[in-house]
Amino acid sequence: MQPPRLLPALVTPFTRSGDLDLDAHRHNLTTLTKRRIKGFLIAGSTGEGPYLEPGERQTLLETARQTLGEKPFLLSGIAAETTRMATRQAMEAVEAGADAVLAMTPTTLARGSRDAVRRFFLALADTSPLPVMIYSVPLYAAYEIPTDLVVELSHDPNIIGMKDSGGDVTRMARLVQETPADFLLFTGATRSITFCMAAGGYGAITASSNYLTTMVLEVVAKAHRSPKSALTAQAELTRIASAVEIYRIPGVKAAAEMVGLRPGHPRAPLAKLGARDIKKIHRPLLPILSD
Repeated sequence: MQPPRLLPALVTPFTRSGDLDLDAHRHNLTTLTKRRIKGFLIAGSTGEGPYLEPGERQTLLETARQTLGEKPFLLSGIAAETTRMATRQAMEAVEAGADAVLAMTPTTLARGSRDAVRRFFLALADTSPLPVMIYSVPLYAAYEIPTDLVVELSHDPNIIGMKDSGGDVTRMARLVQETPADFLLFTGATRSITFCMAAGGYGAITASSNYLTTMVLEVVAKAHRSPKSALTAQAELTRIASAVEIYRIPGVKAAAEMVGLRPGHPRAPLAKLGARDIKKIHRPLLPILSD
């Protein structure tokens, strides 16, 4: 199944005590579907994937599939330090009915080792029954997978694409030029949606889609048709998202709550924003909230 051009990096709602809140998860899925979303990344970095316990990823995916049916595209995040862990998480995704997996680069012992990262992705691609996408997220992994390594990995038949959250448009243009034509390049950086697609990228997987859904859909649609026509909307989108995402996941959850989602608490050691910071987020969102 071909993914849609926009996938929200869905928040994962937790209760105050740190348990999954599946009622809130169902609410978020159905609410965003009503807002014309056709697929989701579940258990990515915005979804606090590195904090999920064994079995929780599968529960979130199964709940999504049961709630939404077979049509929406479900991409399962993988956050694993070892090949063995990644394979287990991929099997959870298979059993839950996901369509593909998005694997973050290892962030501890293998970080920065080209050979280890290469083996990690090739082994996962070899063992996973689902198509694999590469996830480069320097903000959280403190590592950016080298461009030439992505190009090498893109020729594996089970590695179908990449989410690049670094936001480097020059790098994205090179990736488009040097990877196979059917390799799907998504940007994970809201600020670079239009520029990624102008360079030939496929689409976007963003945290901002939780709380600026209509605006992100508009930018993606315009950028796909005519990137120049998206520039004004892109500038406004970047302005608002930057004010929110300086607070990272707690900021995304606070903004998502303002637009009718039920994002719950972050999982400790993360915590909800205080009242002063919530006001700073609320101000740039006011035009959206008044619509």
